[in-house]
Amino acid sequence: MSITVKAGSRLYGATSTTELIVVKTPHAELELTIGGHPALLSAAERTGGTDVADGHGGGAAMGKRYVDEAGSVELLCTKAGEGVPAVAGEVLQLKDAKPLPASD
Repeated sequence: MSITVKAGSRLYGATSTTELIVVKTPHAELELTIGGHPALLSAAERTGGTDVADGHGGGAAMGKRYVDEAGSVELLCTKAGEGVPAVAGEVLQLKDAKPLPASD
């Protein structure tokens, strides 16, 4: 299921407690999943349970940013959960922290 999201949109895992905010996205429909299940735009749509698809588990960490390989999609985790985000089946990776400038 493809959805169109914009920066600031909230995403919810269907079967996990993972919650994300869209930081950056292309202007196109995306096949976004959380834990291997389609991402939801409302927490009320959750089905419950902890059924995470193989390869889409391991947990999303609160406060961490997740990006695709091209850097066109960036999501911020606001509530940790077992399911990790993916776009078109590609699991998003943790964004590397930028080094701080020298203070001397």
